[in-house]
Amino acid sequence: MSRPQPASRDRYAKFYPLATRWADNDIYGHANNVVYYAWFDTAVNRFLIECGGMQPGLDQVVGYVVASSCDYFAPVSYPDSLELGLRIERLGSKSVSWEIGVFPADAEESCATGRFTHAFVDRPSGRSAEIPAKIRAALQTLLP
Repeated sequence: MSRPQPASRDRYAKFYPLATRWADNDIYGHANNVVYYAWFDTAVNRFLIECGGMQPGLDQVVGYVVASSCDYFAPVSYPDSLELGLRIERLGSKSVSWEIGVFPADAEESCATGRFTHAFVDRPSGRSAEIPAKIRAALQTLLP
């Protein structure tokens, strides 16, 4: 198996700016790997709220993260300014797989590329559910 490669900026349909924080750095002086997952979650949920009409705490159907991974190519640290690119790798009827590219400002290649899968669930019953129509419409704008 060959090593994953950085992703190109033109691969992503939507970008969100992200300012790193002092607390993101670990003892080695770069952003700790766990921080990347918080960045992914923040960018995806911002998109779902702004573009998909998600209402945290109120929606009956919610997306649970059921899988996640990240490939790291170059470190970042505070006070770097970053951009997180979003795209959809796979859109099913009840789940969606995201790809998130982490880019230093104006970089053409990602310094990290993350992935995670949301499975949609009816919150009261805990059963699998269809992706809500408004969220599905927003997700389709991120398909390649």
